[in-house]
Amino acid sequence: MRVMVLVKATVDSEQGHLPSAERMDEMGQFNQALKDAGILRFGDGLKPSSHGQRIAFDGPARTAIHGPFAATSELVAGFWLWEVKDMDEAVAWAKRCPNPMPGPSELEIRPLYEASDFS
Repeated sequence: MRVMVLVKATVDSEQGHLPSAERMDEMGQFNQALKDAGILRFGDGLKPSSHGQRIAFDGPARTAIHGPFAATSELVAGFWLWEVKDMDEAVAWAKRCPNPMPGPSELEIRPLYEASDFS
């Protein structure tokens, strides 16, 4: 089962504050453990939404909306793509993750559609 693990944005991440060297080291060790277990497929951090744009669709019209975007708690600061046996395994790994932010933060785990979902 493939899952996307989303690191939810915080005020700090939206202000562009980079993690400390210690936090980067902890996260590097966690990522290495994911690799060693054969779970990590890909992952990376995202720049603040002030660097991004959204494309709004309305019929044939397309409108670019420049960031930053409101509702920081609904934004994403980073992600991983994992391959796990089930959601329980994904949750267990996520609980091992060092806190990705200086203060309170959240991870969101979402399963990807598989071909078998459409049969």
